[in-house]
Amino acid sequence: MGNLGPLELILIFLAVLLIFGAKRIPEIARGMGKGIREFKAATREISDELTIEESKTQRVQPPRPPVQGTPAPRTPEEPARPSTEGDADRSRSEP
Repeated sequence: MGNLGPLELILIFLAVLLIFGAKRIPEIARGMGKGIREFKAATREISDELTIEESKTQRVQPPRPPVQGTPAPRTPEEPARPSTEGDADRSRSEP
């Protein structure tokens, strides 16, 4: 149903020839060619931009974990402070 045979193509060409005339057909074809070229250039430009962005994101890598033989740097720890809350509870319960 969707295939065009040679007879249909000839009828379409004759209808276009009758509507536009023999002088206008080359102009129309040139305009269509320019439009197709501009469309291809725009799609190529967009695909180039996307590949550039993908290559930038692939270059950024997360930091690697330290090797087994190398100890990880340590941060100084604060000494534990005695809790004063327990002392406050005891003073309240004492008579």
